[in-house]
Amino acid sequence: MQIQFVAVPGNPAQSAPPLSRMLQHPVFAWAGLRAPIAQHTLAEHQALMRHASAASTIVEIGVAEGASAAGLREAMPADGTLYLIDPFHLSRIPALNFLKRAAWRAVGSSGSARTVWIESFSQDAARDWKSPIDFLLIDGDHREEAIERDWLDWSRFVKEDGVVAFHDARLFPGGWPTPDYGPVRFIDRAFRQGSNNPAWSILEEVDSLVFVSRRNRL
Repeated sequence: MQIQFVAVPGNPAQSAPPLSRMLQHPVFAWAGLRAPIAQHTLAEHQALMRHASAASTIVEIGVAEGASAAGLREAMPADGTLYLIDPFHLSRIPALNFLKRAAWRAVGSSGSARTVWIESFSQDAARDWKSPIDFLLIDGDHREEAIERDWLDWSRFVKEDGVVAFHDARLFPGGWPTPDYGPVRFIDRAFRQGSNNPAWSILEEVDSLVFVSRRNRL
C-alpha cells in the first residue's frame, strides 16, 4: 500500500511530500484522502518486512496510523497472527478516535494474516500474555524507563532465534534521534556498553532501528 515515509534528513513529524497541518490529522487517512503517515524511513520499513517474512507470531507495541503494522501484515505468512498493542488514548474525540480508525483502515487493506487488536497499555497487556513470539517491535512510550519495562515484560516471550526491534534507538546520518532519546540510551546501556545480556546480541541496524536476537536461552 502507499505510505508516506520519513524523509532523511528529517524527522518523524515531517513527512514527504509536505502536508499542511490540517491534512496531517488522521481523519484524512481514515477517509482515504491521504496515505498513512509513517514515523519511519523506507529503509526501516523494508527491514521490518524482511524480518516479518518468516515470523508466524508478531507483536507490535505502538501502532499510530498503522503504517508499520500494514507492512508487517503484508510481509508475514498468511497463516500467522499479528498482535497490535496501543491504548489509542490520545484522541481529542474519544468516541470517534480517528487515529485508531486510520490504523484499522491501513492494516485492513494490507495482507491477510489474522490480526488481533489489543487496546491497552503494553504493561497491562503483558500481564495475561502466554504465547511465544517470533518478532517483537517496541515502538510505544519512548521514555528510557518505559523502553526498559517493555523489554523486561515482553522479551521473555520471544523464542530462541527470535528478534526484537527497537525504533528511534540509534543515531544515524541525517536522522532525528539524539543521544538523550530514551530508546538510544537504553540500547547503549543494555547492548553496547558492557552489556549484561549475554543471551542477546545486536543482529542488524537500519537507520534508527536496532534489531537484537536471542541466540541461546540461559
